[in-house]
Amino acid sequence: MTTTPDTTPASTGPATVLVANRGEIALRVMRTLRRTGLRSVAVYTDADAESPHTLAADEAFRVDRYLDAEAIVAAAAASGATMVHPGYGFLSENAGFARACAEAGLVFVGPPASAIEAMGDKIRAKDTVARAGVPVLGGFTEKPGQPLSDDELLHAAEETGYPLLIKPSAGGGGKGMRAVHSPDTLLADAAAARREALASFGDSTLLVEKLVQRPRHIEVQVLADTHGNVLHLGERECSLQRRHQKVVEEAPSPLLGAAQRAAMGEAAVAAARSCGYVGAGTVEFIAETGPGGELSFSFLEMNTRLQVEHPVTEEVVAVRGERGVDLVELQLRVANGEPLPFTQEEVSWVGHAVESRVYAEDADRGFLPSGGPVLALREPSGPGVRVDSGIAEGGSVTSDFDPMLAKVITWGADRSEALARMDAALGSYLLLGCVTNTAYLRRLLRHPRVAAGDLSTDLIAADPPAAAPEGVPAEVYAAAALDHQLDLEGPPSADRFAVPDGWRMGGPAWTPWRLRAPGHDAVVVRVRRDGGAGRYLVSVAGDGAERVAGEAGESEAVAVRARRSADGSRLTVTAPDRTRTYVRADDPATAHRWLGLDGAAWTLHEEPVAAALRADEAAADGTVRSPMPGTVLDVPVRVGQEVTAGTALAVVEAMKMEHSVPSPVDGTVTEVAVRPGASVPMDAVLVTVEPFPVSAEDPADTPSTPATSEEQQ
Repeated sequence: MTTTPDTTPASTGPATVLVANRGEIALRVMRTLRRTGLRSVAVYTDADAESPHTLAADEAFRVDRYLDAEAIVAAAAASGATMVHPGYGFLSENAGFARACAEAGLVFVGPPASAIEAMGDKIRAKDTVARAGVPVLGGFTEKPGQPLSDDELLHAAEETGYPLLIKPSAGGGGKGMRAVHSPDTLLADAAAARREALASFGDSTLLVEKLVQRPRHIEVQVLADTHGNVLHLGERECSLQRRHQKVVEEAPSPLLGAAQRAAMGEAAVAAARSCGYVGAGTVEFIAETGPGGELSFSFLEMNTRLQVEHPVTEEVVAVRGERGVDLVELQLRVANGEPLPFTQEEVSWVGHAVESRVYAEDADRGFLPSGGPVLALREPSGPGVRVDSGIAEGGSVTSDFDPMLAKVITWGADRSEALARMDAALGSYLLLGCVTNTAYLRRLLRHPRVAAGDLSTDLIAADPPAAAPEGVPAEVYAAAALDHQLDLEGPPSADRFAVPDGWRMGGPAWTPWRLRAPGHDAVVVRVRRDGGAGRYLVSVAGDGAERVAGEAGESEAVAVRARRSADGSRLTVTAPDRTRTYVRADDPATAHRWLGLDGAAWTLHEEPVAAALRADEAAADGTVRSPMPGTVLDVPVRVGQEVTAGTALAVVEAMKMEHSVPSPVDGTVTEVAVRPGASVPMDAVLVTVEPFPVSAEDPADTPSTPATSEEQQ
């Protein structure tokens, strides 16, 4: 299917499509536009003036906000666009935007506004599909603008039965969702869900459903045209999630057989027909396996747009035996009034595909959002490997947008081959300057349950993958010290006495490098020249440094060679038993040095050797700092208020995720340094708590007495 959609008469030249989105989905849509001979127009904000999607378009127009529908429609008119593709997120499921496009004479590449409205409200969507015979979960709902009182909420929850899942009626993407296991937390969880729903979607109406234990999240890709044809392209397994946000998706689901796939597909088609759907959409189901192995599934929601995980469907679907479809091209054809170019009987599935989402987050610190400059970027390639990316070297990652940076997609003849290719692809993905989750993804995909296909949406929280190795490997400290040592060395013609590399009459001296990684104590690495250029002895000492390389122990020096590539982007270290080549980069804004290897990245900075070792004093003195850059949503305490350890002192939002920052001690609030709405950098002081004085009777201050023989027994 490579024929250009016939959107305009040939005499007027190629049609123009405005892409009302940013990042990787904008670039993804533009690739199809370019391949099919269509002209692309981008919109961008000041933060994205030099971003890849802005530069990739044939023309780009500045807007103040991506959510400014009026400005985007005006940009489309100014560019001569005849169609608008909304991508996903932002305005993609906004019925008002779809209508505004139609009123301006623009073709909206998506469903009609009526379908967006019917499926965009979870309560209305549930009622609509239930009438069409699609199975739904039990629960209760609020009426728009009429929230249930506390008593009504408690009574309805008691009748439904715990555990429950609270969801905003107007939204998706996991925002505002709360699992409630008892009435003790129901009211607080509902209040938090309403607040987040109102902030994210402008509507605080809640839908409460029975929480399925160990659920699987399975969704079905549907297509519908304006000629009455509706079909499905099979399912995607999206059960690997953290905080209700998908992390890894695959197609087909390892749970379903052919008969179950057909049944779920028929239910999805019925859901699409029930709302008069047109275009590409996704019907999401919650599935579980009963004691006897029987499968049951219930409607969750319908996403009236292209999904982030659509590439895995594109990779496994075959039409008339030919593998590979382009869902964006199919969207354009349907929007242009063309019938679907194949029937349900002509669809089959070949092999297996997996998608891993690369997020700007520190998975080992509770998935806290991260950010920073893109100092170096290496993306995987090769047979069966695809990368949909929205970033480029030289750019930056900020908290202004969603933390997803890229998607790595692999295809294999079967699931094991697709997973093996994914592990290798993630091992070759490297971004320096911003912490990502790629190393975590590799550990997750090696989890025994993941390998076996025994998935559930609570797997990451309830049965997490193996933890990352504690601390920074000693060989990384050694490599960083060698890299710093190379900074000191001049060209061969340099005055020997002008190069501060430890050289002296009678033999070289040791050069100590004191290096610190975030969250760790400093490590001292000593380096000394050992013969010709690039030859050194290295000794690592300090917290967590057990081995330098090869057979060397903590206090022993190892003979190594170190050299940089001609362009300075790589550092190669050869030890007695191995050679490793790191990607390297410096962040001039922070004076941090980044090293990357096998999909993992480390940042270290040099401290003066005389600097005193510092312990983390935050918990001791009650100073609470922001764990990430973001915006303060709430400060629910006041000066003079007594709090206990764990009391929420502030709520900070970063990259569309809300984080409650607790008090580390029992004490009295002595300072509130921020107000709601304030933007704060990482480590900014939020609240200060003065700990309560330790009582003389405190066991910690009471001299210990020897235990009696009876107590010892």
